[in-house]
Amino acid sequence: MLLAVPTAAVGAVGGALWARSSSDATAQAPAPAGGPAGPTRAGTGRGTGTGTGTATASPGDSPTVVPRGPAAVTQTTFHSVARGRSVAMVVVSPFVGALDGLSVCLVLHGRGDDARRGVALLGLDAALADAARAGARAGTAPFVAVAVDGGETYWHPRASGDDPERMIIAEVLPRLADQGLRTTKLAAFGWSMGGYGALLLAERHPDLVVAVAASSPAMWQTASATAAGAFDSAADFTAHQVLGKPPAPGVTYRIDCGQSDPFYAVSRQAATELAATETGFGKGGHDPAFWRAALPAQLAFVGRALAHTAPRNP
Repeated sequence: MLLAVPTAAVGAVGGALWARSSSDATAQAPAPAGGPAGPTRAGTGRGTGTGTGTATASPGDSPTVVPRGPAAVTQTTFHSVARGRSVAMVVVSPFVGALDGLSVCLVLHGRGDDARRGVALLGLDAALADAARAGARAGTAPFVAVAVDGGETYWHPRASGDDPERMIIAEVLPRLADQGLRTTKLAAFGWSMGGYGALLLAERHPDLVVAVAASSPAMWQTASATAAGAFDSAADFTAHQVLGKPPAPGVTYRIDCGQSDPFYAVSRQAATELAATETGFGKGGHDPAFWRAALPAQLAFVGRALAHTAPRNP
């Protein structure tokens, strides 16, 4: 059973602006002149924990949204057999009390980031708390966000043996289930490399992923155009292509991208091919300012999508 406690100290995670940004784009786009447009509708073991908190919650408490301030951020580490290294998993929870039965939104970071830096980059602790408070009023599903280290793998199995997909399926989800979270149906969110990764995860596991929110997904039309190291070979690129594919059955999509982003054209293409029910294609570039501006609408989208999967009370 996983307990969450709010803390003022954790606000430093969201308040920190990390200088480094995801480096998937082959060219750095200019800073946005404004935020994105509003939505257009169309294993075992828990590792070592490092959490912060000043309040306590008893195991019998039902989940209650923090009344003010940011969400609690708790980091654990474990040895990933699938990735062949120690990785961090960061749980961002805007609730006080036991989290048993709550839904999960996986957070897949961009290239050059990791789980903890990604949470800080977007101010996810503050944004998720705001989304949870708004969701409680609107009746959308409560959920926690879970980020995990994916390295620079582009979130797919690599020739080196590094396999972040297997890590998610065989190591991360069982750990979350052991802690009481509901992992049979979930959402995936990511930006840049992670936006592509979230789309790919839904394509390969539509029985698991019900919704994807992707910011500036790093995708290319041909293997020769990809960023260095993104794929092992042309065959690897083809085997893990998202562009040109129909929507995965049962998955709903939201795609956001700034008009100055080098991935703008492919993001528009993907939104059409995947029949995205929400999009945000406003002013902005391939940078944290755009991704942070898009985040509230994306979290609301995730909450609405997960509400359809939540168990109904008898």
